[in-house]
Amino acid sequence: MKFFTKEVRIALVAIVAIVVLFIGMQFLKGKSLFSSRDVYYVRFDDVSGLSASSPIYANGYRVGVVQHIDYDYAHPDRIIAAVDLDPKLQLPEGTRAEIVSDFLGNVKLELRFGDMGGRMLAHGDTINGSMQAGLMSKAGEMIPQVEQMLPKLDSILASLQTLVADPALSGTMHNAEALTAKLNTTAQQLNQLTAQLNRQMPLMVDKAGAVLTNAETLTGNLSQLDLDATMKKVDATLENVKQLTATLNSNQGTVGKLLNDANLYNHVNATMRDLDSLLVDFKQHPRRYINVSVFGKKDK
Repeated sequence: MKFFTKEVRIALVAIVAIVVLFIGMQFLKGKSLFSSRDVYYVRFDDVSGLSASSPIYANGYRVGVVQHIDYDYAHPDRIIAAVDLDPKLQLPEGTRAEIVSDFLGNVKLELRFGDMGGRMLAHGDTINGSMQAGLMSKAGEMIPQVEQMLPKLDSILASLQTLVADPALSGTMHNAEALTAKLNTTAQQLNQLTAQLNRQMPLMVDKAGAVLTNAETLTGNLSQLDLDATMKKVDATLENVKQLTATLNSNQGTVGKLLNDANLYNHVNATMRDLDSLLVDFKQHPRRYINVSVFGKKDK
């Protein structure tokens, strides 16, 4: 017990703290000290954004971590990155790795598998790596096109400014406001008309039902009529009218003679002329026909 003095215990606690800190740092880097991993190498021309402890994904699933990156000063275009992969993962020949970055600046290594039916790579083999053309790279490629479009945009903005400053546009806006107000009024009137129709609709439906009932009753009454007998009576009536017309057109009978005798017409016409002459003479010389004497004297 004398060995575990205060100084020894402090030293042991410091050693344990250092070990835990080391293990924690390795854990935060994505490395595992208690499980075996397979090491492969990836050759890059450019490793912008990639660093040790960057995660490695295959089809969206994390399968490893970048262990370290070695820069060959003799061959600057040959940058080798050592990667630790899950030992259960098998890489077919033709597999390559792409550096992928997002908007937040997070960088990861994405494995693109070759033909799964081909030969499998052995531990320690080297695969080719490349930089994926992300959104930022595509945006950079679009900058020259945007620069070419800027003069056109300036012309468009100038035209828009001229259009906005045109008084005709202000008048059009006022007309649009007036039209909108009229449309609102029309909409309110339509709403009132619709409400009125909704209130009157039951009464109209009742009246329509009554009309249909009357029509049905009339149809039933018509169906009960003896149309054959009615048509026979109509035919008989038309025959009597025909006979009456023929009698009137003939010279037989009193009415027929009155309508067709020319001599009778002439006599009646002469009588009417004489009667007219008599009335005229009566108006001119009434004392010839009415003898009235106040003083016993008589006109001739």
